[in-house]
Amino acid sequence: MRDALTAHFTRVYKHLYRLTRSEADAEDLTQEVFLRLWRSPPDLAGCRASLSTWLYRVATNLFIDWYRRRKPETPDESIDVAAGEPGPETIMAHKQVSGAVAQALSNLPVRQCAALSLTYYEGLSNKEAAEVLEISVEALESLLSRARRALKGDLAREWRDMIAVLEKTEVTI
Repeated sequence: MRDALTAHFTRVYKHLYRLTRSEADAEDLTQEVFLRLWRSPPDLAGCRASLSTWLYRVATNLFIDWYRRRKPETPDESIDVAAGEPGPETIMAHKQVSGAVAQALSNLPVRQCAALSLTYYEGLSNKEAAEVLEISVEALESLLSRARRALKGDLAREWRDMIAVLEKTEVTI
């Protein structure tokens, strides 16, 4: 049981970190998700949702509320560096690409960003992500389509430069 909750906690934290781009805010929101689980656990016996879907739904709703209340700030351009010791060129290449993508993601409407995070980073199916966002699968696909189109537009001028930077370093695409 403890291992299962730890796994859920880690996934919810990573989801919220991708959305908030802040360790402190992701930790606070993750704690709030699990406080809500502890205070009033969902009755999942008679419904189609799983615990993970419920957790992602609560996390996403808390993020949307947090996003509406926060003051605008510049996105965090930090990245997670893989195990091992990459050279400085690799770290700079990652930061450059990550910063451009983070900036493009921060320009998206909050629901589009959440849809991308749930499907691409968290690996949820379209059906599961739609349940989390409490929308139809068609509406989710529309959000994803608009988000991809917006990202493509934002990164259109930079993508060749980003690939060139990555190819010059040890990074594999």
